[in-house]
Amino acid sequence: MKRLLAAALATAVLLAPSAAAAQSPLMDSVKAQFGSVKGVLLKTAEKVPEPLWAFKPTPEVRTFGQIIGHIADANTMICAAAAGDKPTPPNAEKAMTTKEQLSKALADSFAYCDKVMGAMDDKQAMETVKFFIGGMTPRAMVFGFNTAHDYEHYGNLVTYMRINKIVPPSSEGSGMD
Repeated sequence: MKRLLAAALATAVLLAPSAAAAQSPLMDSVKAQFGSVKGVLLKTAEKVPEPLWAFKPTPEVRTFGQIIGHIADANTMICAAAAGDKPTPPNAEKAMTTKEQLSKALADSFAYCDKVMGAMDDKQAMETVKFFIGGMTPRAMVFGFNTAHDYEHYGNLVTYMRINKIVPPSSEGSGMD
């Protein structure tokens, strides 16, 4: 009987971390998807040389740097909406021009979103907040919108990189370079 109790206790101790990790599978997925786009965007900012930050394929579109700034501003605004916070976006798209400034604004926006997501469990993720698309929206869907928005603009940046003969981070080693 003691052996059985000891085995049960040992099993419970070994499974406890798994059970704790499974407490928020929704937010774990949200964080993983956001982490993916965050990774390629940060690598993109690092990889593209400073002179190309002023590049735009046509006069009607944003420069490479303005897209990075737009992503930084939007990350801050959208993650703040999910959190119910009111931080002011850095106005990176309009006020910043250098690779250093814009890369920092991008990294700071990701850090802010990571902080907001890291403090949220699945129950909180299902609470609704006022969002500019869809009215009252579950917080998890606000984060999903942000990830989709980041990927949308990563697609723009991929085109800019390809035009300038730079292999995008998501294609490195894939045989598509």
